[in-house]
Amino acid sequence: MKPLTRIACAFALALPLGSGTLAAQIAPATTTTSADQAFTQLADQYFDDYYFPANPSVATADGLHAWDGKLEDYSRAGVDANVKALKQWEARIAATDPKALGEFVQGDRELVLNNIRSTLLTLETIRPWQKNPDSYSSGITSSAFTLMERKFASPETRLRALIAREKLMPAVLAEARKNLDNPPKIYIEIALEQLPGLVSFFQHDVPSAFAEVTDADLKQQFAASNGAVIKALQDYQAWLKTDLLPRSHGDFRIGAQAFRDKLKYDEMVTLPLDRLVAIDMANMRANQAEFAKVAHELDPTKTPQQVLAELAADHPPRDKLLDTFRGSFGQLVAFIRAKHIITIPSDVRPIVEETPPFMRATTFASMDTPGPYETVAKEAYFNVTLPDPGWNKQRTQAFMAQFSYPVINSVATHEAYPGHYIQFLWMHDLHDRVRKLLGANTNVEGWAHYCEQMMLDEGLAQFLYPHDRRQQLLLRLGQLQDALLRNARFIVGIKLHTGQMTMAQAVDFFVKEGYQSRAVGEVETKRGTADPTYLYYTLGKLEIQKLRADLEKKQGKDFNLERFHDAFMQQGFAPIAIVRKAMLGDDSPVL
Repeated sequence: MKPLTRIACAFALALPLGSGTLAAQIAPATTTTSADQAFTQLADQYFDDYYFPANPSVATADGLHAWDGKLEDYSRAGVDANVKALKQWEARIAATDPKALGEFVQGDRELVLNNIRSTLLTLETIRPWQKNPDSYSSGITSSAFTLMERKFASPETRLRALIAREKLMPAVLAEARKNLDNPPKIYIEIALEQLPGLVSFFQHDVPSAFAEVTDADLKQQFAASNGAVIKALQDYQAWLKTDLLPRSHGDFRIGAQAFRDKLKYDEMVTLPLDRLVAIDMANMRANQAEFAKVAHELDPTKTPQQVLAELAADHPPRDKLLDTFRGSFGQLVAFIRAKHIITIPSDVRPIVEETPPFMRATTFASMDTPGPYETVAKEAYFNVTLPDPGWNKQRTQAFMAQFSYPVINSVATHEAYPGHYIQFLWMHDLHDRVRKLLGANTNVEGWAHYCEQMMLDEGLAQFLYPHDRRQQLLLRLGQLQDALLRNARFIVGIKLHTGQMTMAQAVDFFVKEGYQSRAVGEVETKRGTADPTYLYYTLGKLEIQKLRADLEKKQGKDFNLERFHDAFMQQGFAPIAIVRKAMLGDDSPVL
């Protein structure tokens, strides 16, 4: 299992609840047996004695600030120490008899055990500390960002913590030179693409974030520590380009066995890889057929790709984009309530704002929610990246193509209503530490991706445009293009990392089968080299759809969609296998 702050959203918000009864609906985390209590105490020890001390940047993001001045140990000795400690924790957690635990705590045990095993797989087998130079440079940058993005303490307090972290950062890049051994060329190229932005981040964004600090001594300390980080990053960039790149010919592929293990530990999915490919291909063909059908109804004289090009041209002006997103929230909330899709725990909306400069190169929209234990900086932000005012008209138009009106609806559904933001709101009253901190991408991203299709299946397009068939069809076309992108990731991830597909073939696959531009295909393929299991969007959606169908078959006329979605929320962010067992009462297959 992954720490949830590394996936999408973190999950605590002290907001007034809309229903007044939600706290009673959440599955209780109270223990009823001495075995449950003993395991809960053991899990607490894992987090307090190992997990957070070893991952201080994660602790900051989660809202626990005792480690704000610390930094992860990137040295080889640190890697070895983590492996040793994790194996000891694995033995302690595994020694707990699951049969003695209640069902909910059994799920917690699996979450913790799989978190440990996934981390060991990463350190011992996948070995990004040995292969991926970006894990060092982007890693320390992220550690700085966690102290900047939320005003959980005074600027002076956060700046002192940042200075303490920055003093440790040049040593991290020195350790990188010792650890990196014949990395894949593509990893070095990606790191070199990233580094100018990281240097600029420390040169401009970090000082700007603490511009209100007036303490002269503190400012002087910061100038020294920040300057040292900038120089270390610049030296690292030069070393990568002139020294490491020419002598690196490593392989980014993790191989079939590691891929299977990663799916087992992160997502609790154990189906054979060829079976997973067949499942996704069937879904992709169905989506392609539906895409062709919708495109033909829109304009029978044009190809689906020509219709898609027209779709991209229909977007709001740059200066109206944020307001368009804000306006979409009200429409989505009204539909959710009218159709009884899911209980909305709070009337508080996320704050729509322009994406922070540090994140603009890698995302065009995202949901930024506070950590589960953050008590001060509790706002949730919906970030939207705007085109640079200095761009020419052609570049601006190309960028804005990703913000067509149908895509805006799909993005708002995925990120906010009823996607990530509503799931985050539900976690406010989940009083189980394990499920606040650990979870599966197939749940988090699977839920958000499931919502894109589910909302249209329930009649959102007709609700928004009751008398405009063209707009209804355009919404569906936008949703299908997003689905095909995720279908393509599914196949590419597996085939790239098992040696069945080259990078060039992967780019072509995104273009021909995923209906994406070549530029998108290139970016997506690069992502796939270091994010092998980015199939979790479609995989999670399909798992949730099957869970819903199985529960509907079991309950018959008593099935209720809102009740299903609410019950799903009550299980936290656990893998769908755990959710299935809780909701269906059996261990039936997830797919």
